[in-house]
Amino acid sequence: MIRATHELHERRKGRNFGLGLILFVFVGIVFGMTIVKMGNGEDVLGTGMVSQEAAQ
Repeated sequence: MIRATHELHERRKGRNFGLGLILFVFVGIVFGMTIVKMGNGEDVLGTGMVSQEAAQ
Protein backbone atom coordinates (compact mmCIF):
# COMPACT_ATOMS: atom_id res chain seq x y z
CA MET A 1 0.00 0.00 0.00
CA ILE A 2 1.49 3.34 -1.06
CA ARG A 3 0.62 6.34 1.07
CA ALA A 4 1.28 9.91 0.08
CA THR A 5 3.01 12.03 2.68
CA HIS A 6 0.77 14.76 3.89
CA GLU A 7 2.09 18.33 4.12
CA LEU A 8 1.37 18.34 7.86
CA HIS A 9 3.77 15.43 8.39
CA GLU A 10 6.54 17.27 6.58
CA ARG A 11 6.10 20.36 8.77
CA ARG A 12 5.98 18.26 11.92
CA LYS A 13 9.14 16.42 10.87
CA GLY A 14 10.98 19.72 10.38
CA ARG A 15 9.78 21.04 13.72
CA ASN A 16 10.84 17.85 15.51
CA PHE A 17 14.28 18.05 13.93
CA GLY A 18 14.68 21.68 15.03
CA LEU A 19 13.53 20.93 18.55
CA GLY A 20 15.89 17.96 18.78
CA LEU A 21 18.79 20.12 17.64
CA ILE A 22 17.98 22.79 20.23
CA LEU A 23 17.75 20.13 22.96
CA PHE A 24 21.09 18.63 21.91
CA VAL A 25 22.79 22.06 22.05
CA PHE A 26 21.24 22.80 25.46
CA VAL A 27 22.46 19.49 26.91
CA GLY A 28 25.94 20.19 25.49
CA ILE A 29 26.05 23.62 27.12
CA VAL A 30 24.92 22.26 30.48
CA PHE A 31 27.48 19.44 30.28
CA GLY A 32 30.27 21.87 29.38
CA MET A 33 29.37 24.22 32.20
CA THR A 34 29.28 21.32 34.65
CA ILE A 35 32.75 20.13 33.65
CA VAL A 36 34.16 23.66 33.92
CA LYS A 37 32.60 24.31 37.34
CA MET A 38 33.71 20.94 38.75
CA GLY A 39 37.14 21.08 37.23
CA ASN A 40 38.72 24.35 38.33
CA GLY A 41 41.40 23.57 35.74
CA GLU A 42 42.11 20.08 37.11
CA ASP A 43 42.02 16.83 35.15
CA VAL A 44 38.31 16.05 35.59
CA LEU A 45 37.72 13.57 32.79
CA GLY A 46 40.95 11.61 33.25
CA THR A 47 42.30 12.60 29.86
CA GLY A 48 45.68 13.74 31.17
CA MET A 49 45.21 17.10 29.45
CA VAL A 50 45.67 19.64 32.23
CA SER A 51 46.05 23.36 31.62
CA GLN A 52 49.48 24.83 32.26
CA GLU A 53 48.15 27.01 35.09
CA ALA A 54 46.70 24.04 36.99
CA ALA A 55 49.85 21.98 36.55
CA GLN A 56 51.95 24.43 38.57
